[in-house]
Amino acid sequence: MESKGPRGPRFWVIIATLCIIAILSALENTVVTTSLPYIWVTNVFFLTGAAVQPLFGQLANIFGRRYTTLGIVILFTLGSGIAGGASSGAALIAGRAVQGMGGGGINMIVDVIVSDLVPLRERGNYIACILMVYFIGTAVGPYVGGAVVENTTWRWVFYINLPVGGLSIFLILVFLQVKYDKEMSFAQKVRRIDYIGNLLLISSTVSILWALTYAGIQYPWSSWRIVSPLVIGLVGLVAFAAFENTKFVREPVIPPRLFANRTSAAVFAVTFLNSALLYWMFFFLPVYFQAVLLSSPARTGVQLLPAIFIAIPGAVAAVLLLAKFGKYKPLHWMGFGLNTIGLGLFTLLDKNSSTAEWIVFQMVAAGGSGFVLNTLLPACQAQLSEADQASATATWSFVRSFGSIWGVAIPATIFNNYISKSVHQVSDLTVAARLMAGNAYSSGTASFVKSFEGPIKEQVIRLYTDSLKEVWRISIIFSGVSFLLVFLEKQIKMRTELETEFGLEKRTSGGTNGA
Repeated sequence: MESKGPRGPRFWVIIATLCIIAILSALENTVVTTSLPYIWVTNVFFLTGAAVQPLFGQLANIFGRRYTTLGIVILFTLGSGIAGGASSGAALIAGRAVQGMGGGGINMIVDVIVSDLVPLRERGNYIACILMVYFIGTAVGPYVGGAVVENTTWRWVFYINLPVGGLSIFLILVFLQVKYDKEMSFAQKVRRIDYIGNLLLISSTVSILWALTYAGIQYPWSSWRIVSPLVIGLVGLVAFAAFENTKFVREPVIPPRLFANRTSAAVFAVTFLNSALLYWMFFFLPVYFQAVLLSSPARTGVQLLPAIFIAIPGAVAAVLLLAKFGKYKPLHWMGFGLNTIGLGLFTLLDKNSSTAEWIVFQMVAAGGSGFVLNTLLPACQAQLSEADQASATATWSFVRSFGSIWGVAIPATIFNNYISKSVHQVSDLTVAARLMAGNAYSSGTASFVKSFEGPIKEQVIRLYTDSLKEVWRISIIFSGVSFLLVFLEKQIKMRTELETEFGLEKRTSGGTNGA
């Protein structure tokens, strides 16, 4: 046990390596949105990334952090190469699926390694460094994507990851030398993997996320194409939870004990809701800017900058406050309180709202969401042992990714249902028909609204305005529930000592290779 983790040159090189790995994921999360705006090119990345995170957490415990991280970055780099060299849509989607697995692993393994290197109380200081790099990648991603396509070819959106991935692989091999179980044979380690649990979890997750991707957009919620995979997936998750609690599983991929205390259970719940609300905001503010304020897609990107430029810096400020004072519960109250107020303010937005209003409202909502974004994981870890850090981090990352998909599906359903119920406000039956059957969201562009004149145009704007107000009203309930769930959290004293099996290897005169 040590009061402080090592702070030598190798420690800082590892932190720098994690920053480089993080920027890979950050860039790819947003760069494709402006360069290849096709639904499955984007969605398959997030779908596969969410599904495999618990598996990577278990592999990190069994095989060590070094080889797991190496495998994750290789997957991401390989997927980038496949996508960049794709000669068909299917090959492009396959490449994005492989890349997504690596991307999901990156988001998780960075937190795991930081947890291995520094005590819980101090982690915020180092997460802040990584968050700032992630912020830069997220902010410049759309512009990089646009510039690449404009000046070269879309393939370079993916090829640009190859040299960065290669550098990351080199740095991992040379510097990420951390402890792991050297006594157990490879065959014994392979037998420790929870194959059935992983199969149930991954297949159920993919089934649910596939349904949510198309529900209310390409197919109605009542369609068998949506109901069947959704029911199969939800039943599969129940079967997974039941199986993980049986005596047949020696090492569950998601140990039930992670949910055994009220603080961790509450944090998992609010993590799901916070992630959902974040995507809720970022997917429906553009509809307001384009369908109500009649902004172009390029201008909409600029109008979203207040949210982007406050959310991640807010997250940095929050983790620094957490490191200084060791209190996460007040941060969660403040964050969810601000987020609830901000979402409530969105209900006031209409075509006459001033620039100052939509800027300030975004800053309040995004600042609140950002404030809890990276203070939830330390709260989850506080009442769990250091031995459970990888499992807890992987499960938390999975819950966060899972919530993001629901954060698009739920408001889309609310939006489309309100449109269907109120479309009679549009007097032109042809226009009304175009807004039915889930088409209102995809039609929510300035070009669509401007194609009409006079009363019809005003009716369409009013319909979009009222539908968005309904979306924001329901979001207040979700955020309010998150605020109340914070009362279930127990303020645990955050550890200032580090006790882990996966810390840095002590170098000997002859050198030491760790995994």
